[in-house]
Amino acid sequence: MQTSTFLPWVIAAVVVFWMVGAYNRLVRLRSDANVAFAALEAELSRQVQLVHACVPPEDEWAPSQFAGGSAFWGGLQGAAAQLAASLASAKARPLDPDRIAALGAAQEVLGMAWDRAERDDAHDLAGARLPDDLSGERQQLVRMAQAATEHFNQAVTNYNDAIAQFPAVLLAWLFGFQPARGLRARV
Repeated sequence: MQTSTFLPWVIAAVVVFWMVGAYNRLVRLRSDANVAFAALEAELSRQVQLVHACVPPEDEWAPSQFAGGSAFWGGLQGAAAQLAASLASAKARPLDPDRIAALGAAQEVLGMAWDRAERDDAHDLAGARLPDDLSGERQQLVRMAQAATEHFNQAVTNYNDAIAQFPAVLLAWLFGFQPARGLRARV
């Protein structure tokens, strides 16, 4: 008789300990993804800072120095502002798929603005709009952001895999763990 009353308590204890362990694992993986996003955010913020550091104030856009300057520099500034706004939004909820999608779009827009700046240099007879050291610094920042993106995407994959596994999926549903989205690495 004693064994039959003891067994349900043992089973209940094992289930409770499993639930606590599984919940802690989900929380840790979500936290890992948030930490990876913080590193990614720092790298993308450096790209925004680079634009602010290299773009002259609008009243200094001399036609002789910056042919087509308003469109050129304005596009770069607008793309940086979009990335900064998307970063601020994603920072509030880094695992929200819609915010990460918007961040990816903003990252693409900034990349296209930089590409345009570098491509248009070849058509400017007065010289390049972008100094060589600036292009080199930008490429270094892009490589650093790509590494941070890969790290973030791996953390998101680990988190998503964990919340999709049975029986942890039951805890994920119970405690509101939602799937996240990785950021497409810009090439």
